[in-house]
Amino acid sequence: MLESLRLFFRTCLRARVMLMLPMAMLAGCATTYPPAPAQYGTDNYNYIIGPGDMLNIVVWRNPELSMEVPVRPDGKIASPLIEDLLAQGKNPTALARDIETALGKFIRDPVVTVVVTSFVGPFSEQVRVVGEAAKPQILPYRQKMSLLDVMIAVGGMTDFADGNAATILRAADGNKQYSVRIKDLIKRGDVSANVEMAPGDVLIIPQSWF
Repeated sequence: MLESLRLFFRTCLRARVMLMLPMAMLAGCATTYPPAPAQYGTDNYNYIIGPGDMLNIVVWRNPELSMEVPVRPDGKIASPLIEDLLAQGKNPTALARDIETALGKFIRDPVVTVVVTSFVGPFSEQVRVVGEAAKPQILPYRQKMSLLDVMIAVGGMTDFADGNAATILRAADGNKQYSVRIKDLIKRGDVSANVEMAPGDVLIIPQSWF
């Protein structure tokens, strides 16, 4: 009786493995994407202000008008003599010119400088890490940000991750998907697997089949 049960369980296990192998092979074929480019052309990248950023507004010779303000969830800011001025989607220089125009109604020839002191950036440019990362999260994009930078920020992968099956969904390329080799990069020290990230990238780390 005991030998019959053992034979039954072995047969069931073999059948299950045989069923899983074609599925795994199909999954492997379905996740075959071109490798991500090693570099992303961001030499002329300009930071764009987004909700949650902190801005230091300095009005020359008018310290009473100078202050640090947050960008509200609706993308606007408010400061002395200025109400509900849109900041989202602008770079700091463009916003400074808009503030000068608004203040020009009250003071003569204002000179304004805007300094971003805390960076979040617009949602469209944030880098998102999902799946089997130790700490999946949203990261503000930085020029020349690399895959290694992202993995350090999220604390690496879980024990169940299939790092070499990870992909990048790149909004900047029309949602094209690229393969990346995270396991080779962080487990084997293969620096050739390090690639530059782009604004709006989504890094997807799948779970290993085995």
